[in-house]
Amino acid sequence: MPEPHPLLISVNIAACSTFLLLDTHELSFIGYRICQRMILRVSALFVFCLFVMPLCGFNCSRTDVVTLTPWLAPVVWEGTFNPDLLDSIYQQQDISVAATVFAVGKYIMFLKNFLETAEEYFFVGFKVHIYVFTDRPDEVPQVKMAPGRQLTVLPVPSSNRWQEISARRMELIQKLIEERLQGHGKYIFCLDVDSKFHGRWGTESLGGLVAVIHPGYYWDPRSNFPYERRPQSRAYVAEEEGDFYYCGGAFGGSLEEVLLLAKTCRSNFEADAKEGIEAAWQEESHLNRYMWINKPSKVLSPEYLWQDFKSRNSEIHIIRFSGVVKNYAEIRPNA
Repeated sequence: MPEPHPLLISVNIAACSTFLLLDTHELSFIGYRICQRMILRVSALFVFCLFVMPLCGFNCSRTDVVTLTPWLAPVVWEGTFNPDLLDSIYQQQDISVAATVFAVGKYIMFLKNFLETAEEYFFVGFKVHIYVFTDRPDEVPQVKMAPGRQLTVLPVPSSNRWQEISARRMELIQKLIEERLQGHGKYIFCLDVDSKFHGRWGTESLGGLVAVIHPGYYWDPRSNFPYERRPQSRAYVAEEEGDFYYCGGAFGGSLEEVLLLAKTCRSNFEADAKEGIEAAWQEESHLNRYMWINKPSKVLSPEYLWQDFKSRNSEIHIIRFSGVVKNYAEIRPNA
């Protein structure tokens, strides 16, 4: 039997399966108490979906995809949230959102498109502060920003290996939060610069710890996920472990949660490096290990980081953010 994948398991199917067990023969087989516990669990899920989530601006109306994780975190797809209700809730809180983007080396070529589309779609109507890490500060484009939105350029050293650039992200995110953001904001998202926005990315994405399901693996069985499989690495995820495979190119949440994630991933990465170990996908591998242990409170669907070279699948009703087509041999220093 093929291994079930989280995106193919729905609350509705679980509920139907449970009620089928109410047959007299099945009751005698599994026992009344076991069946009762199953009914209570499914009932709790229905209560959560029908009453609790709508109060928070979310719903479980989509039946073609999973909208709730086994640990009851919403999985955000088009059609599963009320944008007006959510915006009104957060506008009363006067929130501000930080975003980090790394434009090192030739990746600076993607920054203008990123910034221009962010102005059009990323938390429109809210306070936004974008922090650009770059070794080419003189090449940062001038982009007109709406009132309440600003950009800060933070110089960083160049590198001869793109893996080192990738690896340092967690360190720089940690320092940014500790030295600049604590007490001056509430949420932060860490995004890839070689991407652009196509549609709304707003308050529906806010949460304590927020992950994005990788578009390349969301239909695959868990056994195909490119986790770090070497037990000696601190990014190790065993064959029978894991929930989803998450993107390293888009994640976020509250400042407190992202700071803890960045500190942990940085510490584990540096400990691996001292032993001559580099995880399969650098900080993305460490991020996936972290989120397997520390479940995200909100999961964003692949709408929030699609890949432009892929055709849109039927369940993808909108593409909000996507990685652009590029030639890695031209932009990566050691590709």
